[in-house]
Amino acid sequence: MSGGELRLLLVVACALIDADGRILIAERPEGKALAGLWEFPGGKLEPGETPEDALIRELREELGVVTQAPCLAPLTFASHRYDDFHLLMPLYVCRRFSGTPTPREGQRLKWVRASALRDYPMPPADAPLIAHLIDLLLPGGR
Repeated sequence: MSGGELRLLLVVACALIDADGRILIAERPEGKALAGLWEFPGGKLEPGETPEDALIRELREELGVVTQAPCLAPLTFASHRYDDFHLLMPLYVCRRFSGTPTPREGQRLKWVRASALRDYPMPPADAPLIAHLIDLLLPGGR
């Protein structure tokens, strides 16, 4: 392709799941792109990072949560074209972590049942991931 090629942005996301089977979502704070929308925690990879390393770092920086690569299970991914870039976002599931998630970047946090995720407005790339989490946590897709 010439001229119309989009930059590929690799971002990693995590569905942190608590002992009650709820998923942590974070509201994008004012001043950020897509502010006010809810998303799964995560972020951009830094040069030389694996997706797992990036997620471990982002969870620690954004939420004060500590986990390890063996506790991250890949579930699915999103591939979404925005106006000026194409986003590729693997989604991991993490049930084993230490620390209580605390908003460290001005974001609001909520623990939500899979069946209620669609009640929260999400960025276009995050929304398609909901069905996979419902299938994982609510067999039969209740």
